[in-house]
Amino acid sequence: MEIGDLVYPTHCALCVVECQNGLVGEDSSMPALADAVATAGLLPRLADLAGAARSAGVRVVHCTFHAHFDLWGGNRNSRLFAAGRRAEVQQHVGTDAVAPVTEIGFVDGADVVVPRFHGLSPVAGTELSPMLRNEGVTTVVVVGVSLNVAIPNAVFDLVNEGFQVVVPVDGSVATVAGYGEQVMEHTLAYVSTLTDVATLVEIWLEQASH
Repeated sequence: MEIGDLVYPTHCALCVVECQNGLVGEDSSMPALADAVATAGLLPRLADLAGAARSAGVRVVHCTFHAHFDLWGGNRNSRLFAAGRRAEVQQHVGTDAVAPVTEIGFVDGADVVVPRFHGLSPVAGTELSPMLRNEGVTTVVVVGVSLNVAIPNAVFDLVNEGFQVVVPVDGSVATVAGYGEQVMEHTLAYVSTLTDVATLVEIWLEQASH
């Protein structure tokens, strides 16, 4: 299938994973991740992508991580979760930390937020898959952070749920130089369609003009 057909607005959604203030903003619980995002210039690219998606009628879904103020119900079974519980910045419900970063923003009527309170994936154990199916979505474009954990999780889970998945190679980052490229080439390329942000922007802007 041609990429333009795969991401046609009537059956496509853009999922932006964990691009929230408390993770990729100036006040981040994971400074190494925020630094990688800034170094790669990721947020301006994703802002362009989200803007093109909205113009074409592609739903922008912010997949964010939230925690209760007492951290009730959150995982304790990995080093990553332990570090998160000790972090000075917490992803508390209703705080600025869990809001989509300003660069990408949130547009009423064009965007939705699908939060999760546990685990590593924005798909498993959340409402994302049934909501997408209810809207006739068959292709999901996945961007955000990070290629270390959440992005591969999201791609695998969406593929296992029967969705076509498109991953822009410059739409995500890893915290270690060169690792993200390895994940794309040797893992995600086997289960998803790889493209780049500029290609998707061009396609959606063209589709929006028709």
